Amino acid sequence: MASAGTQTKELENDNACCVQLCNPNIATLKEDVLYHFGLSTSTHDLPAMFGDVKFVCVGGSPSRMKGFIKYVAAELGLGHPGEDHPNICAGTDRYAMFKVGPVLSVSHGMGVPSIAIMLHELLKLLYHARCSGVTIIRIGTSGGIGLKPGSVVITRQAVDAYFKPEFEQVVLGKRVVRRTDLDERLVQELSECSADLREFTTVVGNTMCTLDFYEGQGRLDGALCCYTERDKQAYLQAAHAAGVRNIEMESSVFAAMCSACGLRAAVVCVTLLDRLEGDQICSPHEVLAEYQQRPQRLVGHFIKKCLAGA
Repeated sequence: MASAGTQTKELENDNACCVQLCNPNIATLKEDVLYHFGLSTSTHDLPAMFGDVKFVCVGGSPSRMKGFIKYVAAELGLGHPGEDHPNICAGTDRYAMFKVGPVLSVSHGMGVPSIAIMLHELLKLLYHARCSGVTIIRIGTSGGIGLKPGSVVITRQAVDAYFKPEFEQVVLGKRVVRRTDLDERLVQELSECSADLREFTTVVGNTMCTLDFYEGQGRLDGALCCYTERDKQAYLQAAHAAGVRNIEMESSVFAAMCSACGLRAAVVCVTLLDRLEGDQICSPHEVLAEYQQRPQRLVGHFIKKCLAGA
């Protein structure tokens, strides 16, 4: 039997691995309504529903995240072949959530505001469910810089449009800046998993998060444009020189919020085009569909490897 001192230390270690919120007000709430998930602490037994979650994967579209949970279920041998996985957030049309075993799959929409709202409620859900030792990974698509379409980028650091590892938000009229640190060890583990697969090109590099798909990413094909092709190329080359290998619209707030709440987090995105070569995504649908499965296969292999070694 473990000594009292050993038991205390184990409890402290377990608590240290639990999701922590940076908001003391949550503890004073009689009920916490996770409005955009259609869940609440008073009407749902969150520990029973989600207490075993160890891996959370988030991505833009509901259909992609449902496809991911089906893939993971098959890879892990959970459930029955062809089994349907119902949307846990069926009471709302904002986000979709699916679960199989210790894996949770959640859609986050497009852009910083949409994923930020989802993350506030997801982090609270994990907290209320008393989850511990959680790893969270964003899987998605992006525009590459100097990479062949279909390449997968594991994010070393999320940076803003100035190439700084920061996420800036205005809170009560004041500028609040948070670091966008990601877990270095997790980056290495995912990189090793890509070496196991050897199915597609995978690189580790910085990911630039923008607030817009068109002007914010230097595209020339939006409704507004106040710069030239030469200006665009100069900016993208500067980004590449700063270590940026892809561009998307969620990584900075994702990294900032997960880091603040003590979660191991990573971003894994496939590139749909090389922005140095053009602005429009012109690959056939079937090609793009296969590209979008690449982050799923890498992360699915990672989860399977983790569980096999548990």
